[in-house]
Amino acid sequence: MDFKDQIKQLSARVEKIKDNILTEEATKNAFIMPFIQALGYDVFDPTEVVPELDCDLVKKKGEKIDYAIQKDGETIMLFECKHWQQDLNLHETQLQRYFTSSKARFGVLTNGIEYRFYSDLNKPNLMDTTPFLVVNMAKLKEDQITALRQFHKSYFNLEDILSSASELKYMSELKAVIRDEFQSPSDDMVRLLAKRVFEGMVTQKVIEQFREIVKRSLNDHINDAIADRLNIAISSTETKSEPVAPAEQVEEPTVSQDEHQILTTEEELEGYYIVKSILRNVLPSERITYRDAQTYFAILIDDNNRKTICRLYFNSANKRIGIVKGDKSEARYPLTTLDDIFTHAEELKEEAKRFKED
Repeated sequence: MDFKDQIKQLSARVEKIKDNILTEEATKNAFIMPFIQALGYDVFDPTEVVPELDCDLVKKKGEKIDYAIQKDGETIMLFECKHWQQDLNLHETQLQRYFTSSKARFGVLTNGIEYRFYSDLNKPNLMDTTPFLVVNMAKLKEDQITALRQFHKSYFNLEDILSSASELKYMSELKAVIRDEFQSPSDDMVRLLAKRVFEGMVTQKVIEQFREIVKRSLNDHINDAIADRLNIAISSTETKSEPVAPAEQVEEPTVSQDEHQILTTEEELEGYYIVKSILRNVLPSERITYRDAQTYFAILIDDNNRKTICRLYFNSANKRIGIVKGDKSEARYPLTTLDDIFTHAEELKEEAKRFKED
């Protein structure tokens, strides 16, 4: 069972048994320890998962974090746990104290249902006041699974996660701003849009006249975009894919890149992160990029089509990976699960070495 399936299975379990969980200790055993296990860490190995790690700055209060995740002898993540009915807002300062006394760059405050991921993006060794990622296991979303995958033992890379954390933090804040603007457009937003269509001075009276128009226009645009995506998804399921070739000479694909018909899926992004984690010991992670097309998802070096490492063919039930050789031939292999990509790790790294000196 791959990571995605494990997390989804745990998510389904949360709603089913939560009413039977009466204590904090039971919350740890039923929800939090399986979550840590799904991230690839052995909860019964004290070199990986340390229970009750001392996080007392003054060495007098005996304060201890519930779980500390370690990798290569270093603490990389802290878990502070509460009963599933606890309001996590009441316990953020406790995790802040533990975070400061540790060298970990990530702290997780959780009640087994909601997981709040924090870092020190604003000031070193001082935990941010707002989490960069919030995951509700009872309302799990595909993009959250992708974000969680980066914390898996097999993919964990500090620089990559910190970069993603910064993006997630600002995206979360921007989403909140956008949500507020959609619900009640601010004067600044109305003025900005009204200037594009209104001939004359945009006074406060004009702003009030345009506020409802702007709100309706924004919502209509989103509804139209959703309808377009649904139509594309429906039409793509009706498209037949070509048969898989185990190894063949493949010309560089030429596809009409109508951006409105290209839909990057969470599964493709998960495949990209797996390949990126495999190649990061060969090439700097920032050199590994991707481009999506109508029939395949390409993973490239330096965002250059002539430096394609592999292509993911995920647009049909028969998923496969095509590894591009130095002579431009492409060896294609079927994938039962995303984790099958790891079986081709050595071949991927060997091809990546061709671009090491570029």
